Amino acid sequence: MLRGAFIGFGNVAAKGHLPGWSARDDVRIVAATDAAASRREAFLAACPDGRWSETVDDLLVRERLDFVDICAPPGSHAALIERALRAGLHVLSEKPMVTRVEDAKRVATAAARAGRVLHTVHNWLHAPICRKISALIDEGAIGAVRRVGWRTLRTQPAIAVSADGSANWRVDPALAGGGVLSDHGWHALYCVTRWAGVPAGVAATLETRRFHEQPLEDTASLGLDTAAGVSRIFLTWAADERSNMIEIDGEEGEIRIMGDAVILQSKSEQRRWSCPPSLSEGSHHPDWFGGVAADFVAAATGGAKSNLDEAVLCARLIDAAERSSEAGGVRVPLAG
Repeated sequence: MLRGAFIGFGNVAAKGHLPGWSARDDVRIVAATDAAASRREAFLAACPDGRWSETVDDLLVRERLDFVDICAPPGSHAALIERALRAGLHVLSEKPMVTRVEDAKRVATAAARAGRVLHTVHNWLHAPICRKISALIDEGAIGAVRRVGWRTLRTQPAIAVSADGSANWRVDPALAGGGVLSDHGWHALYCVTRWAGVPAGVAATLETRRFHEQPLEDTASLGLDTAAGVSRIFLTWAADERSNMIEIDGEEGEIRIMGDAVILQSKSEQRRWSCPPSLSEGSHHPDWFGGVAADFVAAATGGAKSNLDEAVLCARLIDAAERSSEAGGVRVPLAG
């Protein structure tokens, strides 16, 4: 039985993670803390046998834990990860794992030094649509992947409440660390690189199209230069609709998503699978978290590898994209 605690108990913890943990018989959530004291009642109502700590230090000192599940705003992730690793705990962190590439390298080193698992919530890979795409690619249904096209359209940033009660931490640079690129872009990057491979370079343009009162980009366009071709990602909070598009071209066919359907067009046939829900439905995705929890437990108990390399790659790609945009959209090579 692994004993875990939440650091941060907002909506993503309560509505996304906790149902997944509660469905397992080898994990028990025993405690939580949050900078917003108002979350205490919500946690104790959801976990009547749990204990609430007023601070992270109190939590790490008082409780007998195996891991922490970090659901605090991204700007705090690096420091919280390091504190938990120093306490000898495994760490599951919401995305983005960290907000700066230097922090990614530092926490990776800290995890190796501590001999503990550091895993990031890459839950979109466990969405039924993305799981089907991965399976089709792995079985060679379209041959070698040549390019991936990814588009995420949203009409505004997702709403989140800060510790002092002010909304919205997602548009506060100190708390969010970035705009749509680090928020939705993190998901796009680990999915696209899972299917198309690690890029050799990145060209990007970050813009503010609608939310000019916010000091962060609301739109991002990326080209990922892989060995087989250029994969493109477009993300925006400034659309007039909420939708997602994925197109994958291979040597022997193509994969498209339409709503909650995955469509395979090969040289010999067209096949279609219904894989609800669509990627644009919901925000907390409790049904996708079960796969994340299983992967984390397997890594923490020695039966699998964590996704730390994948998370570090996402941090490196976001850093390269930001530098590319600052330089006018030039291609930035991904060294190493």
